[in-house]
Amino acid sequence: MRRVPAVLSIPMVVVALILLLSGGRASAAPGNGGQFNLYFGDLHAHTAFSDGWRGTPEDAYVMARDAGADYMATTDHNFMLTLDEWAETLRMAETQTDANFVAIPASEYWIASGFGEIIVFNQDNLYNETNFHDPGDPQSRVEAIEGFYDWLAAFPGAIGLWPHPGLYGDQDDFDHRTDWRDRAMSLIEIHNYGSWLGDPAHWGVHDYEPAYITALDKGWHIMPAATSDTHNNDWIVGSPVRTVLLARSLSRADLFDAMRSNRGYATLDENLRIRYSLNGELMGSTLIGSDGRYTAEIVIEDPDGVAGDAITLVEIVSDGGRVVASKPFGETTVNWKVTLRTPAARYFYVRVTTASDVSGGEGLTAWTAPVWTGR
Repeated sequence: MRRVPAVLSIPMVVVALILLLSGGRASAAPGNGGQFNLYFGDLHAHTAFSDGWRGTPEDAYVMARDAGADYMATTDHNFMLTLDEWAETLRMAETQTDANFVAIPASEYWIASGFGEIIVFNQDNLYNETNFHDPGDPQSRVEAIEGFYDWLAAFPGAIGLWPHPGLYGDQDDFDHRTDWRDRAMSLIEIHNYGSWLGDPAHWGVHDYEPAYITALDKGWHIMPAATSDTHNNDWIVGSPVRTVLLARSLSRADLFDAMRSNRGYATLDENLRIRYSLNGELMGSTLIGSDGRYTAEIVIEDPDGVAGDAITLVEIVSDGGRVVASKPFGETTVNWKVTLRTPAARYFYVRVTTASDVSGGEGLTAWTAPVWTGR
């Protein structure tokens, strides 16, 4: 059954809870956040246009739509795509996008010499000097990584996502940040389902959170993503993990705005709903003029309402991965308001543990974007 997206109105936590439970729409309440809906989908998947097993991007979009996703991105490798295949990907995405579903054409770029990969959204230039340069003029590690960031940031509205950080290159441990490059890099995978398929005991249900924390500590403004990275023809139906984007409407432009604004969260439960604000500002925001006193308001709900989906622990994580507040629960709906007294903190994000994660036992299930304190 297709979800009706929940509406989040800022900063009224009671109103948000009512909307989450009802799935209804309402006028926006006062505040910087305005009115946002929750949209569930996948930002990393492959087709036969690169190294996927079979199927075209259009097949992926149709399967995802039929399975109830709000959006679906295909991210075939740029060095495997021909220009004709890329043109077809763009055409298929336009054809399959309507008022009820957004198809997103994107590509996973290989940084020269195996320094890592970056998924690029909202940028149609398939090749760049970092990927395709004169073999007789090799680039250093710093030149390759910095050059890619600068190339991406030069395109207004382009969006970068670090996939499976450290798996095929460490990106120099997220060094080389500048304000200019920070505008382009917006997301990082905190969970990659495809990297860990097999025996459930080997699923890495919190595999990339250390990379998320490292990037935040180095000043990047990013949100976490949970993706399938599927190379099979099982788009959306093959995994329960989702990246949830908080957007004003289900349009490609508004979803991209949510990504650039770091407005969203990663979940290993296909319909877990989260609303988190700090001093009335929604996840992804930066506070202005904060005095070191913070009030976090968190509403979490699993609409299935079954015991296996119960939220068992909610934590607030700050600089260096330090847990600054936590509270145990045992319900499928929680509503928590807490005051934080950590005046030197630069960011706070929410981490959620549930009674059953993708491995089948209790474990970490969701991570939100931070709210930055502006300090």
